[in-house]
Amino acid sequence: MTDWMPDISHRGAPRYLAIADAIAGDIDSGRLSPADRLPPQRALAAVLGIDFTTVARGYVEAKKRGLIESRVGQGTFVTASARRRHLQMVRRPEIVDLSMNLPPEPDDPALLDRMQDGWDAISRDLVLLMRYQGFGGVADDKAAASAWLSRRGLVPQQDRVFIVPGAHPALLGIMGLLAKPGDTILAEAITYPGTRSIAGQLGLSLVGLPMDDEGVDADAFADACRRLAPKALYLNPTLLNPTTHTISEGRRIALTEVARRYGVPVIEDDPYGLLPADGPPAFAALMPELTWHIAGLAKCLGAGLRVAYVVVPDNRSGWSFAASLRAATVMASPVTVALATRWINDGTGDALLAAVRRESAARQLMASSILQGATFRTDPAGFHLWLSLPSAWTRSAFVGHMRASGIGVVASDPFTTGDTPPEAVRVCLGGPIDREQMRGALEFMAHALAEKPSLASSFL
Repeated sequence: MTDWMPDISHRGAPRYLAIADAIAGDIDSGRLSPADRLPPQRALAAVLGIDFTTVARGYVEAKKRGLIESRVGQGTFVTASARRRHLQMVRRPEIVDLSMNLPPEPDDPALLDRMQDGWDAISRDLVLLMRYQGFGGVADDKAAASAWLSRRGLVPQQDRVFIVPGAHPALLGIMGLLAKPGDTILAEAITYPGTRSIAGQLGLSLVGLPMDDEGVDADAFADACRRLAPKALYLNPTLLNPTTHTISEGRRIALTEVARRYGVPVIEDDPYGLLPADGPPAFAALMPELTWHIAGLAKCLGAGLRVAYVVVPDNRSGWSFAASLRAATVMASPVTVALATRWINDGTGDALLAAVRRESAARQLMASSILQGATFRTDPAGFHLWLSLPSAWTRSAFVGHMRASGIGVVASDPFTTGDTPPEAVRVCLGGPIDREQMRGALEFMAHALAEKPSLASSFL
């Protein structure tokens, strides 16, 4: 793009700064793209009718800002990290889908640039990353995994850490090791639906335990251990999907005492564990010898980052887990794992997590304000809520009414381990939906909750 000419006629700054500002503005608008070549300095000076030194100073200023770079013998180019702002903007969907539980997507240009820089960095090793790698992750990736896990107070030895392609394969492998068809796995009475699917696929009996505000009832757990001889207790202990329950520290200690008494392993599915800035300790920190800890990155960084870190109870468990999972997955994608490692090591992961926390808190505040008067359970650190419906609504009628208006929510049925699902729905506050779309959907929802179904339907 050597014919590019900046418009500096209406800028009040000195001309050399005006040139740098014009470069920044044209990158932001999309007129200049990464890797575009800028005109030679003398040629641009001649076209603008200014001296060469002014243009040179303008280019130096743009380099200081990280907008352009010079390549010996080739010229001056827009840098890869100078992202076009309009390309960074996500196309917002017309349908407001509040059914998929995704973290809010980042829209800060500086953070997006950092994320892109990580991708650019690993792309230099693509040939290496296209090869088979050892199952469970190489040493550098395990070191990054350990650093990430340390944020939850975990300091496992590397031979107890496995890097796998997401939480679902890990759950499938762990449950398949601990139980055989017909065996019982315990879980929350209302729990993550993926667990129900995996238990069904393996022919396991998933039995729900009652909960109160502090989480699963420890006495009910002990009673189930005596009666059912369960092979494991599955828990989604922090910001439970869907109800947002977080098991208190005291209740966690009580549950570990029961687990030790009866020798029942705990499968700790902890995708939301890092969202609370100061959450209770992980079960794997309280009872490492009986806990299978799964720390997926999909809920704290992004759903497309299909990487999970698994901490096994001991080396022997690790051998069995590796054999089981290797047969099903061979390995996690080295490309995806490399990106996760890069983001953890350079601080992008922490910056992205902080952005998710900030936006989640803002959206929870919005939801609490708009839905005041409704009955729902939520947590400021999470990005979903559990909405109990008024007596006039059934869950199927409410879900249908929302869907007819282009708003997706999920009824309680897939989350329920018992026979009778409650009249409730899960509402996700994250994903690609922006705040204004979220506000409109929540306001419509609040209006529907205040009306009778027949009256609400008359406005469609």
